[in-house]
Amino acid sequence: MDSSNAATIPFEGVTPILRVRNLQDSLDYYVSVLGFELDWQNRGIMASVSRDRCSIFLCEGDQGNSGAWVWIGVGNIELLFEAYRRRGAKIRHPPTNYAWAYEMQVEDPDGNVLRFGSEPKRDEPFGEWLDMNGRRWLKTPDGEWTQVEI
Repeated sequence: MDSSNAATIPFEGVTPILRVRNLQDSLDYYVSVLGFELDWQNRGIMASVSRDRCSIFLCEGDQGNSGAWVWIGVGNIELLFEAYRRRGAKIRHPPTNYAWAYEMQVEDPDGNVLRFGSEPKRDEPFGEWLDMNGRRWLKTPDGEWTQVEI
């Protein structure tokens, strides 16, 4: 391998780091409500949770700002939505069809948003988008996104 060419260096993966106010509260939510497993933790500092091939680091009071967004691909968003609804997850936006995915938004106790998505539905129209400020957007017939007044 030619070490002078950075394009040939393999990447191993990505693990987002989410800032949280209280690590134990966040761990309770991610494990009990969202179904992640605790991989390891340094109490009061940082922990790793994972579910299948998805892992997330949670860091108490450091490494970023609350309100981060993470996209997670899943096999079946409808089943996940029902499970999360029953467990009391904070569903920020229900499953909605878009060109890129059939997706929902779930918020953690610190305002971090997890965008869970599966393959888009070919037989359904595209829905409204909910942005970080809670504004709703719809795609117009000419393909542009426009804010919806409520």
